[in-house]
Amino acid sequence: MKLLSLFALSPIAFALSVNAQTAPNDTSEVKEADVEKIRIVGVRQNRVSRGATGLTMEISDTPQSISILSEDLMQSFGAFNINDALKLAPGINVEEWETNRTNYTARGFEIKNTQIDGVGLPNDWGIVTGSVEAYGYEQIEVIRGANGLLTGVGNASGTINYVRKRPKNEEGGEMAVSAGSYNFVRGQGDYSMLLTEDGSWAARVVGSYEEKESHLDGLANDRMFLYGVVDGQLTDNATVTAGVSYQDANTDGNTWGGLVFNYSDGTQAEWDVSDTTTQEWTKWDTEATNAFVELDYVFDNDWQLLLSYNYRDFASQSKLFYAYGVIDKETGLGLTGWPGRYDDERDSHLVEGRIFGSFELFGRDHEVNFGISHATSDDVSYVHAFDYGSTPAFGPTPAFPYGIGDIPEPEWLAVSEYSNIEQTLTRYFGSAKLNITDELFVIAGFNAIEFERDGQNSGAIIDNKESEASPYIGATYAFTESVNAYVSYSDVYQPQEQYDINGQYLDPTKGKNFEAGIKAQWFDDKLMTTFAYFTAEQDNLAAYAGTNPDTLQYYYKGVSVESDGFEIEVAGQLTDALRANAAYTHINVEDEQGNDANTWAPRDVLIFQLGYQVPAVPELEVGFGGRWQSEISNVDYNVEQGAYFLANAYATYAVTDALELRANINNLFDKKYINSLHTIGYYGMPVNGMVSLSYTF
Repeated sequence: MKLLSLFALSPIAFALSVNAQTAPNDTSEVKEADVEKIRIVGVRQNRVSRGATGLTMEISDTPQSISILSEDLMQSFGAFNINDALKLAPGINVEEWETNRTNYTARGFEIKNTQIDGVGLPNDWGIVTGSVEAYGYEQIEVIRGANGLLTGVGNASGTINYVRKRPKNEEGGEMAVSAGSYNFVRGQGDYSMLLTEDGSWAARVVGSYEEKESHLDGLANDRMFLYGVVDGQLTDNATVTAGVSYQDANTDGNTWGGLVFNYSDGTQAEWDVSDTTTQEWTKWDTEATNAFVELDYVFDNDWQLLLSYNYRDFASQSKLFYAYGVIDKETGLGLTGWPGRYDDERDSHLVEGRIFGSFELFGRDHEVNFGISHATSDDVSYVHAFDYGSTPAFGPTPAFPYGIGDIPEPEWLAVSEYSNIEQTLTRYFGSAKLNITDELFVIAGFNAIEFERDGQNSGAIIDNKESEASPYIGATYAFTESVNAYVSYSDVYQPQEQYDINGQYLDPTKGKNFEAGIKAQWFDDKLMTTFAYFTAEQDNLAAYAGTNPDTLQYYYKGVSVESDGFEIEVAGQLTDALRANAAYTHINVEDEQGNDANTWAPRDVLIFQLGYQVPAVPELEVGFGGRWQSEISNVDYNVEQGAYFLANAYATYAVTDALELRANINNLFDKKYINSLHTIGYYGMPVNGMVSLSYTF
């Protein structure tokens, strides 16, 4: 587990013991007034979003581009895992370049910072391994742009914050079952209960189980998820929350790398959507356990202390088959196979303390937030040897497309340690919201880190020590009660997990990021529109440089890039019956010579979701969503993908007040497309559908 992406962002977005729920039919960016607060008794009433800076700011006031994916939106479009959920998000590209590994990108760069309730997640330099369950989250907060305004660490892409479900103030829950294309079956349940008569203690239990096959030959997945959380009052001033989640996900027939689209004559190949380079003996199984404890203490002067401990354990076992090369158009020959078997163990610990509150100066109230966090992690990987000379899995493959049973599994031999990395990160941070006038406030802050990383990676000795202090500043000006303008500046500072051909990690990325925009609210704050312009300069940003011929691992080099662009977003209720989320993003990314860089990232993306409650049949809601992106290419692999549009639709019918039936169709027009050119992926799923039945009690 790579510690920087795990822990660099601990105070972002939400205070550790607070939570906000959007109203059931509201999937928009909303003001705090539109948020249904969970109210029980005493301190448990303080479950309010603190915005994206650890300060009590509404989204419309925050000088950063922020969008909310509510649980209602995710369930409506059948987004049961994080990949499918983030495909609904403005400005986010989900790069599924392998069946079990994905990168999330924004504004032309990889998102390397991910959080749960404001606490950093293991993210392996932006790569997410396996399918991650989404049902345990109340909502997902998507923050685009450099993270310096929020945390002082990060590149010019963005941050994803997952907000856990917490106990409610009343008993009740729901159960649901789903079935669909490719033998998809799923069951899920969510129940919240009061543990004491006065409601001072409560608990919530969430669980799901899912199985499915795929349009790709031989690919099958199953996933089990359990989550339990308890919170309550220790005293009139103190609240404690503790929870644990466990996910067991198994994959058979997974890919290692993507399809090969290169013919030896230089032309681009085209295959059936079901074609894959894998073999039936491959697998990639993962287990993840997350546990947390939070203490929230409110002083008599309303200042608040938050103490937290977070633990994560992740383990994976994989058997892999990689095929690479160029293919003869006539014979189908030319690929070379390389098997691999790896076991990974990662565990991490984070302790954080932060205090925040308000103070009066020059006749005005202001806010301040500061704290310290300390994180440690251990990441150990093991590799299984095999006899290179005796296994057909190493060397030339049969003509492609070959069958998934054509190449036998190697006889695996001794196990040895492949890499062993220990990391520590200590972070000091602070921010203040200064109310200059009734219309203008300024956010200023700092972040300072001490980072150590040592061990060995593929035999290379690692001994890194880094420290950096980063300032940030932002301002919001209210032209009217409904229209705010903002500007923000942030240093870019991102220690990197990519390594050079010798196995040494690259030096940190450094640079600067600027953003300016206008946020306006309409129809009694039911609808928000946002325009944002952004620009960034980044030096020593990791870029693919080739494949090490001895280890077959990718290696990287540092490059300088400049980027700019703009986003337009509309989110909220257009009418009482019609809600809309829509966004258009345009970017430019150039290298030092002024040439287009990161061409795997589309320069133009339009995304939207509409939900309409039919007035003549109030029990019926219909929805339509889509995503259009401009053409992309990857010059390193000589592969292109033209512009394409994907459409999804759903219909929900309330049979009774408690029983609801929903039907979903994805890729409605059956578009054939390569799902990622970030590293080169495979063909996306053709038209598919499912039906779901849910019961609320």
